[in-house]
Amino acid sequence: MTETTTQPGISAAIIVRDDRVLMVRRRVSEGELMWQFPAGAIEAGESAEQAAVRETLEETGLTVSAVKLLGERVHPKTGRLMAYTACAAIDGEARVADEEELDAVAWIRHDEIPEYVPYGLFEPVQEYLDGELAGTV
Repeated sequence: MTETTTQPGISAAIIVRDDRVLMVRRRVSEGELMWQFPAGAIEAGESAEQAAVRETLEETGLTVSAVKLLGERVHPKTGRLMAYTACAAIDGEARVADEEELDAVAWIRHDEIPEYVPYGLFEPVQEYLDGELAGTV
């Protein structure tokens, strides 16, 4: 049995507002800091889209709605099943709402993505952001 079948899937929210995408810097157990999208475990009875909405509120205080599921994959670095959902910001301002999990939040421009995620994004997420953030260099 692999890790992907014994652990719950992870759902990530891809949130675009004012020509920028929301990234969070996670506190991980090794003490390293890593930028990624708001994300967390999918709970029993919850869809990937519902988890993305819930995790975004819990981590950043930002209320979002799910727009569409962009895709799923086994993450090459963690071996966990990942789901990526495009979300629309509805209410609030993104902030560090869960200080145990996050260190910082940032709204980044399209041309800044490689600085925050040097190993590249999942192709369907990159394609979505290329379309949503095109021309914002």
